[in-house]
Amino acid sequence: RLYSLSVLYKGDPKVHLLKAAYDVSTFNFFQRSSVQEFMTFTSQLIVERSELGSRASVKEQEYLCHVYVRNDGLAGVVIADNEYPQRVCFTLLDKVLDEFSRQVSKIDWPSGSPATISYAALDGYLSKYQVWPPWM
Repeated sequence: RLYSLSVLYKGDPKVHLLKAAYDVSTFNFFQRSSVQEFMTFTSQLIVERSELGSRASVKEQEYLCHVYVRNDGLAGVVIADNEYPQRVCFTLLDKVLDEFSRQVSKIDWPSGSPATISYAALDGYLSKYQVWPPWM
């Protein structure tokens, strides 16, 4: 199961969120906002600690966080459960970051935020890849 898909920018001095999609429907209603905050914070922290041009999978509590930081500073994070295939997460991150960098000008990355960046595909990708394999 996928819980979160985020696009971030690893700038200087800090990492900031450009766009994100969450699926917190499996959590208790009262936990949802704190779970979403945890996912946002964890995504930023993992990107901060990752080198440019790196990929990694990091275990955080009962989740696996897959991170890909490109050489241009654009980064993606997928937060999934332990059963979700790692290879699929990195394929999804490649696809999302390529598409994002084509649709959103590089000039907007350092100052962008979820409110100012217009890129609507994340929710669609999160639901499409929710069930693996996606054609089921």
